[in-house]
Amino acid sequence: MILLFALVTSAHAVGPVITGERNVEKPASDKSQYTLFRPTPGELMRELSTDRPDKTESAYTIDAGHFQLEMDVLSYSYERHNPARDSTRTETVSIAPINFKVGLLNDVDFQLIVQSYMSIRTHDLASGLVRENRGFGDVSPRVKLNLWGNDGGRTALAVMPYLKLPTNQDHLGNNAVEGGIIFPLAVELPYGWGMGLMTQYDLNRDSAGSGHHAEFINSITFSHDMVRQLAGYVEFFSTVSREANAPWVGTFDVGFTYGLTKDIQLDAGINLGVTRSAEDLNPFLGISFRY
Repeated sequence: MILLFALVTSAHAVGPVITGERNVEKPASDKSQYTLFRPTPGELMRELSTDRPDKTESAYTIDAGHFQLEMDVLSYSYERHNPARDSTRTETVSIAPINFKVGLLNDVDFQLIVQSYMSIRTHDLASGLVRENRGFGDVSPRVKLNLWGNDGGRTALAVMPYLKLPTNQDHLGNNAVEGGIIFPLAVELPYGWGMGLMTQYDLNRDSAGSGHHAEFINSITFSHDMVRQLAGYVEFFSTVSREANAPWVGTFDVGFTYGLTKDIQLDAGINLGVTRSAEDLNPFLGISFRY
């Protein structure tokens, strides 16, 4: 957290915001009069900015009175090298998990993340037995408040509290209400590079189910436009838990985005585990669009 705010204070010397999905150079307009029931006119809307495909959340909200859908078309995860070092292999398939967003005010949006369908297959390689859990997952409502930089400037910062509600089927979750708060920051770097940083604090149920513990998530991502509407990013993501004997999770992520139109974006990427507690690999395809 200290590192994040130190970077904020130093970043005021750089140029306009570029985060891979946006490049804001025009002067900001006063759009405070627009709300959910008085939508922002099309000519005043910001460039499309999404919370995917990287794990680092965007610091920008969607325009008031508009809607946005961000989803994995298909996501697959494979894990063999786990902390227990046992003879199990886990494969997870997620189909169409959706982040549905609606702009409430010029600097506030509401989001609802829905795990539409999940299938988790656990293979016991020693016995040959396979256990499968599948069905609807958990639901996470959250609110994003942009503190500055939404419509231009050299940096942007937001705060995003959220809850996780236990709506899962077939033991796909821990059946506990959990929550936390997220602080995403966007900064422009020289030569057209963009940097995103995120600090997140979570309060989660213990694996034994008898109490709660804190978890701290930090990530950093670098992005750059490539050819025409194609952009790419690289990211490092980590989770550290205060639960006893819990290992830290680290992944190295890489992906691409392609803007079909000003309102539709395709993406693809792969997340690679760098610790045993992380999934070994997670390729995915996704799409985002707004209206």
